[in-house]
Amino acid sequence: MPSRRILVVDDEPQLRCVLRSMLSALGFVVADAASGETAIGMVREEKFDLILLDVNMPGLSGLETCRLIRERSDVSIIMLTVRGRSQDKIEALDAGADGYVTKPFDVNELLARIRATLRRAPVSAHAESRVLRLDGLEINFRDRQARVNGAVARLTPTEIDLLHYFVTHPNSALPHDTILQAVWGPDYGGEVEYLRVYVNQLRKKIEPDPSRPRFILTEPWLGYRFALPDHSAEDETGSR
Repeated sequence: MPSRRILVVDDEPQLRCVLRSMLSALGFVVADAASGETAIGMVREEKFDLILLDVNMPGLSGLETCRLIRERSDVSIIMLTVRGRSQDKIEALDAGADGYVTKPFDVNELLARIRATLRRAPVSAHAESRVLRLDGLEINFRDRQARVNGAVARLTPTEIDLLHYFVTHPNSALPHDTILQAVWGPDYGGEVEYLRVYVNQLRKKIEPDPSRPRFILTEPWLGYRFALPDHSAEDETGSR
C-alpha cells in the first residue's frame, strides 16, 4: 500500500523510531508525534490515512486524543496499549478507535491490523444516495447521519460500516466472525468484543429504547440480525 500516510503517536522515542523505520521500509509515508497535543495539531494541518496512537501518554491521554481527533476527522485509528483488561480495550473502541494492538505486539499482527484497516473502503464511496427510513428512524449513509424522531446522531466511520453491512444483509442471522471479516477485514474473526462495543453504540444512537432493541437483534451464541421490514430503503427524494 505505497504512499499511504501514517501518523505514529507515542511518547517513547525508541518505539516511534522503530515504527517509522519499519513502516517507511514498506512504502508508507510516516510522520510521528510525541504527544496527543502535537498529534491533534498535525491532524488539523495534514491528511493521514491511519493513526497509530498510544493509550498511555503523559499530558493528554491517548483516549482523550482519540476522542478529540474523532470529533473532526474520519481517519482510521489503531490504539497501542500495554493494558490487557477487556475494559481498557472497550474504552479504546468507545473513544472511536477502529481497533487496538496490545504491547508488546507482534510485528506481523500489527501489520495485519494496519493492512486490514486501510483496505476498508468507506461506505460513503459506494452508498450513493441511499437513505433508510423505519418508524421514526432515518439513516443517511452518504452523510453518516442518523435521525431518531428528528434528533440527529452522528455515526463514526466504523459504526456506519457496520450498520451498512447489517442493512445490506437484512433479516439474516449473521455470525460474529462473518461480520468481523466483512467490516474489519479478513484478518479478523475472534474479536467479539469489537462487535459488542459497536453494537451497543449503534443501539444507543438508533434504537428508541436501546435496552429493548427493535432493529439490531442478538442471536444468542451466534451473532446479530438486523430486523428490516420490506420497502424501507429509499433514495433522497423519497421515491421507491
